[in-house]
Amino acid sequence: MVGRITFALEDDKTFNLQEIRVLGDIYISVEQARKQAIEYGHSFLRELSFLTIHGLLHLLGYDHVNGGIEQAIMREKEEKILTQLGLAVNKV
Repeated sequence: MVGRITFALEDDKTFNLQEIRVLGDIYISVEQARKQAIEYGHSFLRELSFLTIHGLLHLLGYDHVNGGIEQAIMREKEEKILTQLGLAVNKV
């Protein structure tokens, strides 16, 4: 089961930094995030952060449904952000 679900409000993903935009909502199941943290051997903070970042990237237009290059790009961005937050893979 996925611990996060994202609801995008816009299809147009071009950004003008002068305007405020509401991209959508991210819902995270804390219970599922705890289970996944244990399953993947991550800290709860890392798993919760991953689910938040993953959802945000979806709202920004990234996708991984078809796998391949799109999935690789999204995973790279997720790990880069987590590393910048000090939550690199397998950090507990």
